[in-house]
Amino acid sequence: MPGRNAKPPANPSGQLADFKVGVDNVIFSVDTDQNRVLVLLVLRDKEPFLDYWSLPGTLVRFGESLEDAAYRILAEKIRANNLYLEQLYTFGGPRRDPRESEHSYGVRYLSVSYFALVRYDDAELIADGVSGIAWFPLNQLPELAFDHQNILNYGYRRLRNKLEYSPIAFDVLPELFTLNDLYQLYTTVLGENFSDYSNFRSRLLKLGFLQDTGAKVTRGAGRPASLYRFDADAFAPLKDKPLVFI
Repeated sequence: MPGRNAKPPANPSGQLADFKVGVDNVIFSVDTDQNRVLVLLVLRDKEPFLDYWSLPGTLVRFGESLEDAAYRILAEKIRANNLYLEQLYTFGGPRRDPRESEHSYGVRYLSVSYFALVRYDDAELIADGVSGIAWFPLNQLPELAFDHQNILNYGYRRLRNKLEYSPIAFDVLPELFTLNDLYQLYTTVLGENFSDYSNFRSRLLKLGFLQDTGAKVTRGAGRPASLYRFDADAFAPLKDKPLVFI
C-alpha cells in the first residue's frame, strides 16, 4: 500500500483531470446545557462507504452556485431560525474518493466545504431521504466516510478562531440574551479556562456593541440578570478592524 504522502502516478501525457464538484457542510451546534459541541452527521445508504456516517453533502447541480448548493443541503437536513454559514476550504487531493481510479486519470472529486453554526434549541432535523441523521458530540464521533474527519477538524478550528475575533456567536443566540448566556457558549466551545467571567464581561462591554435593553430575567434562585442585544450598527465601524473578543 502506498504511503500517506505518496506521489500520484506519473502523467507523461499531461492529460487534464475531469472534475466533479461536491459541497460538504460541517454543521455545528452548541448545547450549553450539557456543555457539548455537536456536529450533524448523516448515515450513507450507498457505496462508497455504505453504512458509514458522513457530513451532509451533495454534488453541485447544473446552473447551481456553490453557496446555493450549501444552503440546499441545510434546507434538506435541518430547519433553524438562526444560523451562520461561510465557505471553509476546498479539499481536492488525488484519490480522496475511492470512485477515482487509482492508476488512471478519470474523474476527480473535489469537496468545497462550508462551515455552519446553528442554535441547538431551535434546530429541527429532517430525516427525509436519509437512512439516519443525528447530532454527535465531538468527543463521541464514529469513523467517518471519505476524508470527512479532516474536513470536520478544519471546521472546528475555524469555529474556535471565529469566536475569538468575530461576532459569530450573535448569529445563533436569541435576539435578547444575558452575558452569562454568551459566556456559556464561549466556554462550551473554547473550554472553561479560556477566560474568567469578570474579564470576559468587562472586555465585551468595553467594545461597545452590546446594548443593555433595561429588561431583566430571573432564572433559578439567582439575582435577575440584564438582557442585552447585539447592536449591528455600533459594530459596523469595527468590522474591518482587528478585534480580540476574549
